[in-house]
Amino acid sequence: MTRIAIIEDDPDICEILEYNLEQEGYDVKVIHNGKDGLELIMKNPPDLILLDLMLPGMNGLDLARILRKDDQTSKIPIIMITARSEEMDILHGLELGADDYITKPFRIREVIARVKALLRRHRRDDDEIYQFGELIINFSRHQVSSGDRILDLTPKEFLLLKALISARGRVLSRDQLLDQVWGLDYYGESRTVDVHIRRLRKKLDESAHLVETVKGFGYRIKQES
Repeated sequence: MTRIAIIEDDPDICEILEYNLEQEGYDVKVIHNGKDGLELIMKNPPDLILLDLMLPGMNGLDLARILRKDDQTSKIPIIMITARSEEMDILHGLELGADDYITKPFRIREVIARVKALLRRHRRDDDEIYQFGELIINFSRHQVSSGDRILDLTPKEFLLLKALISARGRVLSRDQLLDQVWGLDYYGESRTVDVHIRRLRKKLDESAHLVETVKGFGYRIKQES
């Protein structure tokens, strides 16, 4: 389920937004001040943020600035909510990385329309394509290429690569990879992961160094990628 964080200190606005977004099928979390909002987002990043500019604890502009500088949250779509209609405030927020804005008072149907449009655009822009030098991985097409050559990966090899890339440099243990690639019902030997990693590296050829072993812990995609 798509998760939306509302960071807004006006309880009436929060109630309207939460109710209507939940009616649209979204999982909504409401936070009433900037510092708590930042803490929650860092712990469990949502799919989209509705962010008021005038917040207690930390204002929305500072919060947006921090989110855009962190790799974990830099790509989360942000819609600013503000009572200010001055052009400079809006421009400042957009320059910091907000994707859209709405001004109070607003029409709830317009908010929902903008949320849906931004989520669609974000998914389209994030068409699951990653490039590491010559290596290009297209998640949507389940295709990996190096230069003009399509690599012949098995489904498990592709899913391993996808899991590591999705972790964004975090180390994944063998058990975590087993759960993500083979499923929670798999009860085989965890060293199965090692065998498939070796095969994956062989097929990646000159890009094999991107899949790093972290001794005693598991595997990760090379951070500098």
